[in-house]
Amino acid sequence: MKKTLKFLSLAAIVLAGTFSAFAADKNIQVMSPDGHLVASITAGKTLSYSVFHNGDCLMKDSRIGMNLTDGTVYGGGKLQKFSRRSANETFKAIAYKKAEVRDHYNELTLSYKDCDVVFRAYDDCIAYRFISKSKKPFKVKSETAEFNFAGDWNTWAGFSWNGFESSFENIYEYSALSAIHPEKLAYLPQMIDAPGGVKINIMESALYHYPGMYLQGDGTSKLHGVWAPLPKDLEQGGYNNIQEVIKSRHDYLAECNAGEKFPWRIFAVSTEDIQMVNNDIVYRLGDAPKGDFSWVKPGKVAWDWWNNFYVTGVDFKVGINNDTYKHYIDFAAENDIEYIIMDDGWSTEGKADLFDIVPAIDLEELLSYAEGKGVGIILWAGYYAFARDMEHVCKHYAAMGVKGFKVDFMNRDDQLMLDFYTKAAETAAKYHLVLDFHGAFKPHGLNRTYPNVLNYEGVYGLENMRWTGIEVDMPLNDVTFPYIRMAAGVVDYTQGAMRNGSKSTYLKSRETMSQGTRCHQLGEYVIFESPLCMLCDGPSAYRKEPECLSFISRIPTVFDDSVGIGGEVGKYILMARRSGDTWYVGGTTNWDPRDVSIDLGFLGSGSWKAEIYRDGANADRHATDYKHEFKDVRAGDKLDIHMAPGGGFAVILTR
Repeated sequence: MKKTLKFLSLAAIVLAGTFSAFAADKNIQVMSPDGHLVASITAGKTLSYSVFHNGDCLMKDSRIGMNLTDGTVYGGGKLQKFSRRSANETFKAIAYKKAEVRDHYNELTLSYKDCDVVFRAYDDCIAYRFISKSKKPFKVKSETAEFNFAGDWNTWAGFSWNGFESSFENIYEYSALSAIHPEKLAYLPQMIDAPGGVKINIMESALYHYPGMYLQGDGTSKLHGVWAPLPKDLEQGGYNNIQEVIKSRHDYLAECNAGEKFPWRIFAVSTEDIQMVNNDIVYRLGDAPKGDFSWVKPGKVAWDWWNNFYVTGVDFKVGINNDTYKHYIDFAAENDIEYIIMDDGWSTEGKADLFDIVPAIDLEELLSYAEGKGVGIILWAGYYAFARDMEHVCKHYAAMGVKGFKVDFMNRDDQLMLDFYTKAAETAAKYHLVLDFHGAFKPHGLNRTYPNVLNYEGVYGLENMRWTGIEVDMPLNDVTFPYIRMAAGVVDYTQGAMRNGSKSTYLKSRETMSQGTRCHQLGEYVIFESPLCMLCDGPSAYRKEPECLSFISRIPTVFDDSVGIGGEVGKYILMARRSGDTWYVGGTTNWDPRDVSIDLGFLGSGSWKAEIYRDGANADRHATDYKHEFKDVRAGDKLDIHMAPGGGFAVILTR
């Protein structure tokens, strides 16, 4: 009966909007296709909206608007008219976790003299954006984006290390909304824990020519948006002279074009935690691809930096030299790994010049050798070195046979940096180069528009184990960020460690380890979305572990379908992904041991062979202990698996 009353109240909200549309303050609603989500918009001297889920208020009277430097206000004044439309279509995805994405929504457009404000109601989110009607360029002085939650609920937030200049990688803090210090900047996504198991994620998409949004608290249950002002004076500097140092900023946010379309602000809602991991909100709100991207090749990458060139039993001195990289190429070729990355050090440090190659590297010889082995080479590039000569760099190295760039140390998301991301994606696509944005903020729709953008960092990843001890709880992080940061899209987390430590055996050392079990690492290849996916450990480490290497070599990095099986933020996560007729299932847990039962209902008819990698009986003491076994299963079966503390599992299901 209560549920019936709630849906009646939703209908009443919509009807009220219809009959009051021409009152002084116009109240207009838009409802999701399934009827569960409603945005109730109040248009008067200011513009605000509230969000209801099954009749319960999640967010109330939250103002939105923009102020231009010439005094024009978007989102206030006389509403001229409003219109509605609906869409229900499916589009092909490229280098993604699904082959197709459904785009089903109801849309409401509010028309003002100077702008339109578009609201969309999906089954899993409310989103809005401003669209300028200006006939000439203009400047945005400030923006208002409030999130006035209906209660002082708890939130998971990742905070910037250094104001508007941040690497966007931090451990999430869990606290009441009112406890967030007003001077701290939380970067997106940020998750709010509402009553009844409802989770809310604040995100954004179609962020091409405008600064990214941060959130600040004010001691209440309200959050409000904050943006980096446009940089004014910059100079080369920072890490190894490959960054820009901002000396001063303008007193406005952005310089915009006539008819500018501003980013989508997203209020995502889930009733089960796992739904947030498997959503497509940011991707579907990005602009459609610009051109033919059939040439884009996702894949796995043999990587040197994390493992500190872990190569043994050879007759040459390992390091940044041709012999070492040929060894990585051989390893990749032997195991059907598509790429190697030559990370920081192949070009002379401190010069930010990608044409100044160190004497120990003969790049032409390496590229010829790799081509003969069927392996692609991706080059690491500091941001400033890549940005200042982008066209020349891309044209030159593409002609040589380089397949892409890992661009690092951007560490900002102001308007100038957003312009760099778009220009980099466009220029790299012109020369058929893939990109991995490291030192980056979260995905923002660009990887739909330019699918050659395969990865973003913006996550507290495994690289941090090179310099942190057990005081950092990595298994907790691993089962937290997929519900929050990965809701926005792909991550360059760099899993795959073969040296694994329990709580009592983990050591911070130059021979880097991971926290948690071996199968925790294997499960992450299923759970984490990384179309360009690293093998963080070295060839010698993998050759000692042929069974684990076999699993990593076989799992794809993009899929035809993805299914969230279960999980709870901060506790555990279970995912299944399909490529062709093969399913891959993975799970990880925090430091709590856990028994899970996997319902195999997603399988098709017939019998299947389950190849299982699970924690060994003594994995709680020796994190490298695992069991590799086979089992016959059918679609109606359940797969019961025990995960050790910091544990996990991985399963390959074939007919």
